[in-house]
Amino acid sequence: MTRARGAARARGAAGAGRRRIHPAWVVAGVAFLALVGAAGFRAAPSVMIVPMQEEFGWSRATLSSAVAVNLVLFGLTAPFAAALMERFGVRAVTSTALAVVAAGAGLSVLVVAPWQIVLTWGVLIGLGTGSMALVFAAVVTDTWFVSRRGLVSGVLTAGSATGQLVFLPLMALLTERSGWRAASLLVAASALAAVPLVLRWLRSSPADLGVEPYGYVPPLGDVQPLPVDLRSRTGSSPASSPARRAVSTLVSAGRVRTFWALVAGFAICGATTNGLIGTHFIPSAHDHGMPETTAAGLLAVVGVFDVVGTIASGWLTDRVDPRLLLGGYYAFRGVSLLLLPVLLSATVHPSIVVFVVIYGLDWVATVPPTIALCRQVFGGSGSVVFGWVFAAHQIGAALAAFGAGYVRDRTGTYTAAWVAAAALCAAAAVVSVGMRRGTPSEGAPLDDSALQDPGSRAPLDDSASRTR
Repeated sequence: MTRARGAARARGAAGAGRRRIHPAWVVAGVAFLALVGAAGFRAAPSVMIVPMQEEFGWSRATLSSAVAVNLVLFGLTAPFAAALMERFGVRAVTSTALAVVAAGAGLSVLVVAPWQIVLTWGVLIGLGTGSMALVFAAVVTDTWFVSRRGLVSGVLTAGSATGQLVFLPLMALLTERSGWRAASLLVAASALAAVPLVLRWLRSSPADLGVEPYGYVPPLGDVQPLPVDLRSRTGSSPASSPARRAVSTLVSAGRVRTFWALVAGFAICGATTNGLIGTHFIPSAHDHGMPETTAAGLLAVVGVFDVVGTIASGWLTDRVDPRLLLGGYYAFRGVSLLLLPVLLSATVHPSIVVFVVIYGLDWVATVPPTIALCRQVFGGSGSVVFGWVFAAHQIGAALAAFGAGYVRDRTGTYTAAWVAAAALCAAAAVVSVGMRRGTPSEGAPLDDSALQDPGSRAPLDDSASRTR
């Protein structure tokens, strides 16, 4: 063991002079591309709902149920994926997830019954994209970076917006010209094309390359710190069960009031983004006479401004109390949703463009402050805790996706869904601002040495675990 560690230090020292870019940035770049793909793959069903309804005669509620299964699995997979990444490494988990997505998208072109679309769109694509969800961004950020964590988490989160930006207009155009099956095959081909990139460049932890995380400064007297090992930081061992770790983390986090506040707020976040706008904006705009390609273009504009908003949110998270950021984000989103029913029409006009810009800036700006709160309160278990918080995000999205489809079938419009979502955002703003300031109660913490006041801006001091 000592000889191996010495060799790792030697490799790191030998390569230090040659490296101009810290490998953490290469890993972050590959992770960004994987998140781009995952977002595009998950968003694909929104441009296929109307064509499939016209071809098969299935109701919006039936098709929305497949999207709901997709969203639930997308979320519930996340905490287990985080634990699997700790056990087997991010490269193995990510490449396997891409293969599962390719299988789901490829098989979807053969569907002839509703249960088959639930299996392909819902189960396979949900499991695959869930393994590359935003918890993946949290794992990469916490493992590879000590400084710039807020900014990096913001950039990686923006990958989801970029995926929407890149894929939605192209899939809408393909669906219009060549049918929805061509769009599904594009998803399958893109997922397979990403596998070699992941296998070549993605690494599980700095220890794999004999380096320290970006921004790591050893304590005084520790001249040559040992490389970080992801498992030693999180407290799991090579023999530990990922499922057991994920469940035990949930049980422990469930004793902390801040966890439930994060769960409630993020569930509403999911309901008002992926569940409602991400799934039903295009069908709702189509109901008002707007062409699907035009509506998909507006969602792509949401993606453009989401990149800006999320990166800015990451920068702000390094400087501002994340609870205040969350409260402001949810409040602005609620106002936007309340106005949406009167903004939709058959043509694009300035007011709907303003809505798209504001909603884009706010789309997943909630993620960097939420990741920061999970890390500050739960320390080394923050990534897995965020996985469970993200699961709530997707459960909220699934309920909204199905509920909005049901409302549309029953009333003929989406108006009630937009208004209800605005009210939920107001509740999320209140819950976020009112989160308890301070550490969890006794007996609840996952890692007593790492717990901090959510309002504190001091970084976690886990240097001891990295130098022993």
